[in-house]
Amino acid sequence: MSFYENRILPHIIDKVCSSGQLMKLRSQVVPRAKGRVLEVGMGSGINLEYYNHEQVEMIYGLEPSAGMRRKAQVNLSRSPIKVEWLDLPGEQIPLQDNSIDTILLTFTLCTIPDWHKALQQMKRVLKPGGDLLFLEHGESPDMNTNKWQHRINPSWKKVAGGCHLNRNIADLIKHAGFEIQELENLYIPKSPKIAGYIYKGRATKALK
Repeated sequence: MSFYENRILPHIIDKVCSSGQLMKLRSQVVPRAKGRVLEVGMGSGINLEYYNHEQVEMIYGLEPSAGMRRKAQVNLSRSPIKVEWLDLPGEQIPLQDNSIDTILLTFTLCTIPDWHKALQQMKRVLKPGGDLLFLEHGESPDMNTNKWQHRINPSWKKVAGGCHLNRNIADLIKHAGFEIQELENLYIPKSPKIAGYIYKGRATKALK
């Protein structure tokens, strides 16, 4: 991992991802988590303040970046909920099958290189009846915005830690064998449309 990725990028991501509008969206999704939670791409622990400690038993924080884990120490010190780090990428989840009540994805699926393998791992560890809660940005249905997303994406990935602007989050989740139970799409107010189209919702394991 380069100096930029380990020392500089975590501060940039933390600043961008903790803007007022994004925090408002997080406050609408994170409190729905319950039981044993797996937060994939926990980053600097931005979501910790929004967990309901009365309904969350513990959190497994999957975060491969040492820089982000360092950045999270302040937020961890303020949280009453036990957090256990899993310092592996999303494609490798060292948890037992059907052991997690809630999986939380917030602005994470855009960066995972092998998104399909990662979602298969999430499906494996999620209990039957458990929830996959997601809050992600991705591909816009607007033709002009979509065109620019695809045009800019190769350069964007290089400076934004592998973040993709043009992933259709709902399609990825369904393709991996989840059923989307709730979905809301919107643009973040006063943000560039190429990075501000939001997928917010809840999914469960598809019945075989």
